[in-house]
Amino acid sequence: MCRIFGFRSVLQSQVHRSLLGAENALAAQSERHPDGWGVAYYQAGAPHVIKSTQTAVDDHIFRRVSGVVSSETVVAHLRKATAGDLSIVNTHPFQFGRWVFAHNGNLAGFEEHRGALRQRIPPIFRRFVLGDTDSEILFMLLLSKMANRCDLTRRGYPLSDLFDAIAETVDEVQEVVGPIHDDPDGPPTATYMTFVVTNGTIMAAHQGGKPLHVSTHKTRCPERDVCPNFAPECEAPTGRGFVNHFIVSSEPLMGENVWQPLALGQTVGVDFRMQVEGLAT
Repeated sequence: MCRIFGFRSVLQSQVHRSLLGAENALAAQSERHPDGWGVAYYQAGAPHVIKSTQTAVDDHIFRRVSGVVSSETVVAHLRKATAGDLSIVNTHPFQFGRWVFAHNGNLAGFEEHRGALRQRIPPIFRRFVLGDTDSEILFMLLLSKMANRCDLTRRGYPLSDLFDAIAETVDEVQEVVGPIHDDPDGPPTATYMTFVVTNGTIMAAHQGGKPLHVSTHKTRCPERDVCPNFAPECEAPTGRGFVNHFIVSSEPLMGENVWQPLALGQTVGVDFRMQVEGLAT
């Protein structure tokens, strides 16, 4: 399956180590997930999405992007294709307006259920399905549920509405394709819906069968003496408190970050104020 990475911070930070420098950074993982990569980052409130069908570890563009990206919000994805050809339109992250989405998973029997799933997407979103992946269908269905709750252009989109839309989308897809498989090492043809979604201001991630880990603090911040935003929560766990960084990753990445695995069906996120929701207190 694929690998996903999401980063949200109170200040612009480079993610070079997570994407390229750490022992198990995404570039190294791409040898096992060779069917393309994508990185989305936000500048001036707008997403910039760069994608390739090459393997990240061998792609000089991935290395250039990883080295220069400095942003408050980043989403990265390594693809191991389960549905859809190897093409740019099938490569994650997918974008709609300010919203960016990356998926690690599969919808069981997608070719059989494609038509039924598409019919559940309102025409205003269905016409923007450009590729032939189950992931893009999942994204457009999620957007339609979100739009029913709040204006998608609102930068401070309510995190509670996003959580509700995620729950409704996951339930509706399972009505069509069957339940999420509860074994992350199960057959790749089973249903898994692990994903991350953001508009650059808020971010949410859902563990839908494939592993996902979250970090909101470090053992000790190496910049604690110079960072103007340093606070006790930078080095301590939080439940529904405010944080300075929020990271989700398919696999824990080496370094000072403390990682917590998400349970099956768990959704976590941060709102526009960087308040965490979904973690145990």
